[in-house]
Amino acid sequence: MSDYLPEEVVLEILHRLPVKSLIRFRCVSKSWNSLITSSLFINSHLTRSLSLPSNSNKLIVGHCFDNPLVEHYKLIDDNNDSFDQIQNIELPLMSRRIQYFLLIGSVNGLFCLYDDQERYILWNPSIRKFITLPKPCTTFDAHGSYIGCCRQAFGFDPRTNDYKVVRIAFPSRINMSEEAKPPLIEVYSLNEGCWRITSASFPPGIAFTDWRQPATSLNGAVHFAAGYEYKPGGPCEPLVLSFDLRDEVFHVISLPNGTFKWTKSVHTSVIGGSLSVLFYCSKHAYNWCCAIWVMKEYGVVDSWTKQFTVDLNGGEIKRVLGLQKNGNILVQTNVGGPYLCELSSYDPKSKQVKNLGIGGRSYHFHVDNYIENLGLLDKPNDNSFLKESEQEEEMQNH
Repeated sequence: MSDYLPEEVVLEILHRLPVKSLIRFRCVSKSWNSLITSSLFINSHLTRSLSLPSNSNKLIVGHCFDNPLVEHYKLIDDNNDSFDQIQNIELPLMSRRIQYFLLIGSVNGLFCLYDDQERYILWNPSIRKFITLPKPCTTFDAHGSYIGCCRQAFGFDPRTNDYKVVRIAFPSRINMSEEAKPPLIEVYSLNEGCWRITSASFPPGIAFTDWRQPATSLNGAVHFAAGYEYKPGGPCEPLVLSFDLRDEVFHVISLPNGTFKWTKSVHTSVIGGSLSVLFYCSKHAYNWCCAIWVMKEYGVVDSWTKQFTVDLNGGEIKRVLGLQKNGNILVQTNVGGPYLCELSSYDPKSKQVKNLGIGGRSYHFHVDNYIENLGLLDKPNDNSFLKESEQEEEMQNH
């Protein structure tokens, strides 16, 4: 084809092809392989993919079963209300110590996973590839008792086309009378391929409220649900703490004055492309609900708008997970016991709950838009965590 068409036309055609076809077309010639695996082509293909309305039609669902405790991923069509067509996506790697990974976050179809050996993995299910990141600078071995706990995040900065992992490492306090040390802020840049401790200053007196939930990536920053620590006059209202991935500085985003009270049941999300806060509260005794607030104009406090209120039906609904194209809300519902839950669809108009047939462990559900992405294609293959079946297949392919 390149013998008959100008190079710019060939490039335009390739930009319009799905990821699966591009992976196959690397075998056409060395020049095509070099082009498709170049960072310039990968970034421009993603930019075009993000602009296509069709890319908002698919959702990827992560869930985890007990006995054995292994995570699973499924691809579903959000245009299909019944979710009859469900495609399984096998996670090709397994943790060395435990059988599941902690999900740090997902963005643009890339997932950041973490295991108990301080190993971080970036995984792209579109191309069935993952890489293991080098060990962070702030490790237990290097810093001893300084590292008490870490709050982590994974995000994308469109201004630099760079994916970054953020670690906020807090010191442990053996003697509570001692003044607390400020946390260390460490960032891994995929473009740079290394970790580094930044000079970012963590705002004093702020504590996280969403330790069990992945942070939200939006507009080149990661966002955490947080609030000022308790003071003699009582708790202050919660807030959103953002970390700019390019400038590597923290910013405080206020919430509507007087609307929220301090609670650990608050976390951030992205709904309809806007920064959102999910706030769990009680209307009255034994009647809990989840209020979904959306920031219509990013960074403008006055643009916070209450979008939905989900009645938790006396505990039947455990957690809100996301919004469907038809206006329904994806939720996690209890089906028996604290760890047996299912993915369900909640109609805010009729307040009816419909089970979607995907079960799993409580607090291990994750729903995100699925975007085909060539990210990591230009990185070396990593077989260190491959399952035995995947290792055999990898050897046959080579």
